[in-house]
Amino acid sequence: MTTRFAPSPTGWLHLGHAYAALFAAAEACRAGAAGRFLLRLEDIDTTRSRSEYEAAIYEDLRWLGLTWEEPVRRQSEHFQDYRNALAKLDAMGLLYPCFCTRKEIQEEIARAGAAPHGPEGPLYPGTCRSLSQEEAQQRKTAGRDYALRLDIEKAMALGGRELVWEDLAYGTFVATPEVLGDVVLARKETPTSYHLAVVVDDAAQDITLVTRGEDLLTATHLHRLLQALLGLPVPQWKHHRLVTDSEGKRLAKRDNARALRTLREQGWTSARVFTELGFAR
Repeated sequence: MTTRFAPSPTGWLHLGHAYAALFAAAEACRAGAAGRFLLRLEDIDTTRSRSEYEAAIYEDLRWLGLTWEEPVRRQSEHFQDYRNALAKLDAMGLLYPCFCTRKEIQEEIARAGAAPHGPEGPLYPGTCRSLSQEEAQQRKTAGRDYALRLDIEKAMALGGRELVWEDLAYGTFVATPEVLGDVVLARKETPTSYHLAVVVDDAAQDITLVTRGEDLLTATHLHRLLQALLGLPVPQWKHHRLVTDSEGKRLAKRDNARALRTLREQGWTSARVFTELGFAR
């Protein structure tokens, strides 16, 4: 069994990150000699990723007593992998450029009245889906910003409508990625989105068990479809609870009070973190 912890070096790790890392490491440990725990840096956002955050990730994880196999995979070093995946989807006729701004999308949704909703709110209304190739190229030539969206109906027709995936905590699912609509897989200046990168990376690292927060449970339906379209291996998943603050809100990187480096400065030991999060040492 191979698991991974995949933080973004855009801020300090907090207790929620510690829980995710310990959870993944514990699953690998449970597999005994066959268990492998890997580390990946999700640094697609090169404008926000910083070397000091990366160094702090290593420091915090070592403080927790975690070790991982080298080398660490950095997404910023594998942009060509994502471009290759995009090219494959494009060759299938599944991508289209979207030139809509957020404001334009909101206005179109408002005009539509009863717009379809997904788990994250109103779905993209498909404004640019019907653009001709000539018009789309004219807008690109003019320097317009754009996103590459997945035509979910075409993708479902090609990828199959009976895709199954298994979560070790929640059971077996039949994938319903259409609930997310025509998601963005890349942008003009960014060769990938989280959705595309995570399936490419997990395949590249031979991940067999994807552990992550339950807030990404719905996204897994889309990831299962992308795996089918790209011919990638299908892992198992195990989504876990989110660590929240006293008001029940999910921890964020801006919450420095719960950052591991802050807690360490306040005298916390790694053993206390284990106890606080419900793990045995």
